[in-house]
Amino acid sequence: MHVTVEMARELYGEADSVHDFDHILRVLRLAERIARAESADLSVVRAAALLHDWGRAEAQAQGLDHAAVAASRARDLLQGAAPAWVEAVTHAIAAHRFRAGPSPATLEAQVLFDADKLDALGAIGIARAFAYGGAHQQRLWAPLAEIDLAQWDAEGDNPERHTPVHEFVVKLSRLKERLYTRAGRAIAEERHRYMAEFYRRLDAEVEGEL
Repeated sequence: MHVTVEMARELYGEADSVHDFDHILRVLRLAERIARAESADLSVVRAAALLHDWGRAEAQAQGLDHAAVAASRARDLLQGAAPAWVEAVTHAIAAHRFRAGPSPATLEAQVLFDADKLDALGAIGIARAFAYGGAHQQRLWAPLAEIDLAQWDAEGDNPERHTPVHEFVVKLSRLKERLYTRAGRAIAEERHRYMAEFYRRLDAEVEGEL
């Protein structure tokens, strides 16, 4: 079964600006780029990229794993296609989360994982962090030096204190180390450098140093 952009667009409805259909299209473009570089199956990667966040808002409202929900919906949608292909697509979708398993066990799943994480890095990653922060009434800034990464790892997040700067320190700054593909890691290096410099400059501007 061929999943088109037009078909996928109809599945998403309303979503916040961090996870809307623009995010799906960005992930699709990155996934296709990485898949070509890594010789992955483009048909699997394209379908998985277009369906990977299907039902995300509803899943989160019910406290469910959105990747598992999207994989289940995709399996139903793709009924009638070759079973091995369906399994490849749904595994990639189920394995695309940063904070939860399963781990991506196929090249195509690794491609989707990397493409999804790359959309949280660089200029677009900065934009998404601040869009999310604004939608959740977060403070604009917190001093980089005051964010204790070890404490966060031990105790978890504090939503009342979280800022886009926290998001960079505790998650986004570590994303490039989690990527699987050579092509994905190469893209991540440049995006990471840009993002790290932005947050250093934000610190300096807030403190009146620049």
